[in-house]
Amino acid sequence: MMRSACSVSALALLSWALLASVPQHAWAQSDADKATARDLGQSGQAALDAQDFAHAEDDFRRAEALYHAPTLVVGLARAQAAQGKVVEAWENYHRVILENATSSPAFAKALADAQAEIASAEARRARLTIFVPGIGAPRVTIDDVPIRAEALGIERLIDPGAHVVQAMADGYSPAVQAVTLAEGGGQSVTLTLQKESPAITAGSTEGATRGSLPSAPAGGGGSGMMIASWVSFGVGGAGLVGGVVTGILALSDHSTLKSKCTGPGGACPPSEDSALSSYHTVGALSTVGFVLAGVGVATGVTLLLVAPKNPPATPATGFRVSPYLGLGSVGAAGTF
Repeated sequence: MMRSACSVSALALLSWALLASVPQHAWAQSDADKATARDLGQSGQAALDAQDFAHAEDDFRRAEALYHAPTLVVGLARAQAAQGKVVEAWENYHRVILENATSSPAFAKALADAQAEIASAEARRARLTIFVPGIGAPRVTIDDVPIRAEALGIERLIDPGAHVVQAMADGYSPAVQAVTLAEGGGQSVTLTLQKESPAITAGSTEGATRGSLPSAPAGGGGSGMMIASWVSFGVGGAGLVGGVVTGILALSDHSTLKSKCTGPGGACPPSEDSALSSYHTVGALSTVGFVLAGVGVATGVTLLLVAPKNPPATPATGFRVSPYLGLGSVGAAGTF
């Protein structure tokens, strides 16, 4: 894993390089950024020596973002190459070579290392060519990362290993293919999109419009509304019966209290407090009963008016529901 260039002495060289004066074209950095980058670079080199390559990549990437130095870029490239990210590693080696910085011995060594190691990364890069025939502007991803349509049909550099390629387009079913590329190998992938059938497209549109709500059973709406209307009539009838019964009781209590409450303004003696409370209670219940009767009848009539006039006949083997109304009770009876 190219550890010959990653020894303990590299830590000292890296620290010295970050403290040295930088070329005129280097980015201006604060002293705090330089110090932080130096610590991250040392941590990245230690992780690289310990073969903790993911940790090393993260440290070198953050250090290089704070303070640009060829030594940090070479460390980043080594960590990436060790993880099989040879496309990114090659680009970072190439960046050091193009900069050609030799202002310090550490920078000169980093340049020499990049020139020596870039060939290995280049040889390991794989190549993938993707074709999507018959589609003008498909949406293509590699491992869920979008690629531009201009790159289709052209050999593309890619890290070796397993990848998933997917192509999509409006009105077509997605096409997916898994590929495994060897180091330095090449492969072509053809993703053929099939048009969606009209039935599938219409069903998908309808489901999206309805917000994926379940459809009501065909032919069941009319009979259900009829049952609901009769149940409403039953509830209204029960309210009417309750209102009448409690109204009669209220009238009886009123008659009794009238003969006993002979005080000024019809005031009742304390002995009639219980009877007076009962009178108010049954009076209120009577009012509630009549209101319930009105609501039930109104709801039942409304449901009857909006229900289909000719609901499908219930099969002989079906379940039938019949509402019933009795004195002080309401409900529905079912038969098979």
